[in-house]
Amino acid sequence: MNTLLVIDDAWSASRALRAIEQGSRLLWQGDWHNGRQVVAAIKRRLRPGGTDFGTYRRQRARQAQAVNAVLVSLDSTDSIGARRAPDVRPACLEAYGEPTTDRLVALQELLGVIGAHQLRRRGVYVPALDARIHPHYGVFAPTRSEYVELVADAPLNGRTAFDVGTGTGVLAAVLARRGLAVTAADNNLRAVACARDNLARLGPAVDVVCADLFPPGRAELIVCNPPWIPARAISALDHAVYDEDSRMLSRFLAGARDHLEPGGEVWLILSDLAEHLGLRSRGELLELFERSGLKIAGRSDAVPTHPRAQAAREEPSADRGDSLAAARALEVTSLWRLR
Repeated sequence: MNTLLVIDDAWSASRALRAIEQGSRLLWQGDWHNGRQVVAAIKRRLRPGGTDFGTYRRQRARQAQAVNAVLVSLDSTDSIGARRAPDVRPACLEAYGEPTTDRLVALQELLGVIGAHQLRRRGVYVPALDARIHPHYGVFAPTRSEYVELVADAPLNGRTAFDVGTGTGVLAAVLARRGLAVTAADNNLRAVACARDNLARLGPAVDVVCADLFPPGRAELIVCNPPWIPARAISALDHAVYDEDSRMLSRFLAGARDHLEPGGEVWLILSDLAEHLGLRSRGELLELFERSGLKIAGRSDAVPTHPRAQAAREEPSADRGDSLAAARALEVTSLWRLR
């Protein structure tokens, strides 16, 4: 995209989309709320409708590319150059740090920054902790409670634990409340800061370190909730959900034994959504276990309770009627206990 066009309230979503498809980026200088409506209309026009997951992802990538071509300007104080725009300075500070210069940001991205700020302030209530977890921008929020409950209820052996890929620190907090000495690790500096904030607020003493997968040393329990879908991420935020070619899962399983105390257990939390989408078979997962030298000691299952899963179970056609909706209707989340 080489051309930058300044547009305003006179532009319809159809006209904007035509310009984007011709290779232009669009700088919105009209009313903030009208700009939001234009972006929403472009998203609706390009809503993925493929009947298989590969087609859905390609259409989703096209939608994201088009939507992100609509920009707004932020000045050196992070004020928006659009009428009736909200004060986004606190949200931008959390997402981007201190502003240093004028810049252009995708309006859709800025809406995500605002939403993340609101979610961080509000927090996500976690029944297993009877407390709220406050996600930072760019850190996966624990809005799905079933995997947290699995960790809260699984039988414990040992006194030390590693939480690999800790994210917000929610599983580390659950393990610490269960009396374990926990070290939490993540390779994302945002996640490390987020986990430290949450764990300091919740009270359990947990050491949070920045590490590529495993912290130094060994533990009697190693817990990991990796990205569940082995497909390519479209955006930076997708990396919490998408693990291309199961790379992170494979690396975790291959290295777990080197960090596990004798007689210890690995707890792998994984949805079978990939299996229902045809992206990874159960046999392939079991083969990964076997290659890693780990044996199955048990498994606990839970049916997801988040709204999309419930809607898909009740009426799959309500969620585009595609393979993703059908997979959500069948999805089960499991905690695999490996030794």
